Amino acid sequence: MKTIMVCMAGLATLPLLAHAESPYFSLQDGDGFKRFSVSVGALHVMPQGKAQPFQVNTAVKEGEVADVGDIQSQTVKDNLKEGFDPPFLLETALNTLDTIPAAMSGTAEIHGLESWNNPGTGLEADDVTTLGIMTNYFFTDNVSFEVKAGIPPKVDLQGKGKIYAPFSAIAKPLGGIAGELQLENDIFITDLEAHGPAASARAWTPAFEFQYHFGKTGVNKFRPYVGLGLMYAYFNELEINSSTEQDLIKAGHMIANIKEGKAGASLDGIESSANPKVDLEASDAFAPVATVGFTYDFNDTWFAVGSVSYAHLKNDTTITVTDANLGELIRSKADIEVNPILAYAGFGMRF
Repeated sequence: MKTIMVCMAGLATLPLLAHAESPYFSLQDGDGFKRFSVSVGALHVMPQGKAQPFQVNTAVKEGEVADVGDIQSQTVKDNLKEGFDPPFLLETALNTLDTIPAAMSGTAEIHGLESWNNPGTGLEADDVTTLGIMTNYFFTDNVSFEVKAGIPPKVDLQGKGKIYAPFSAIAKPLGGIAGELQLENDIFITDLEAHGPAASARAWTPAFEFQYHFGKTGVNKFRPYVGLGLMYAYFNELEINSSTEQDLIKAGHMIANIKEGKAGASLDGIESSANPKVDLEASDAFAPVATVGFTYDFNDTWFAVGSVSYAHLKNDTTITVTDANLGELIRSKADIEVNPILAYAGFGMRF
């Protein structure tokens, strides 16, 4: 969810192997390497992934029949299916009464709200810069094991697109004796781009990597290297934009009204007796990571390092709207393709 790196992780203690006695910069055999190194520097994370659409499920089953209750006549007119002409008696009632009372409104068979996809929506993670810490253990002069770590940054997740509910219904006022009404409308839920970042999260993403370093200690001060490993991503301190949260609470009232037999109040935008709560969660994920980089030795202790890494990272975010009595009202889920490029530059010490 975007912008992701980096958590503190300890390098497991590895057995210390006996090493050659030659001096580090002897320029003789190049075997006098040091086993441990640590570097600190700037880590810039550039997510490359694109927004993936939200899939929404609600507690209203396909074809569920619900009482309409009181409903404004204008609301019915605004939601009539395009091209549908109401039966004469129902059209007369809609043009005569301001409100259709529960005694007349009957029931409605509801469609479209159980599950739908929202093309053009989703979340994308922003770029972020944090403090990186890289720790290496060298098995040989050329082969090492690195832990990529650092200060876990707060990552903004930018929303993309607008979410609509594809509502349709067949209403039967007075039990259908006067005919039926065909309703259809895309009901606006929220604009994910309207209020700044749609959400944010703190990203803990340690990476573990085996590396091969070209050249030899004491012979080559400049040594390129390549690495391949695994990244683990964990997210906490998730927060959703307050305006988006209010939109989702309104959507929760809409679903609650239908479940409580007040489908008309749902279309009228009237709050239900429920108390909807919004929760945001993000799944953990593992991802392969590959690195190309270099080190430059100033002396046998101090060095500079630069690298570029790529991780094929994807997780999913789930937004739920629940009520203590009615249970889960809405579940909305989307994949977040992060796929970050990680640029690192720092200074380190060998010991």
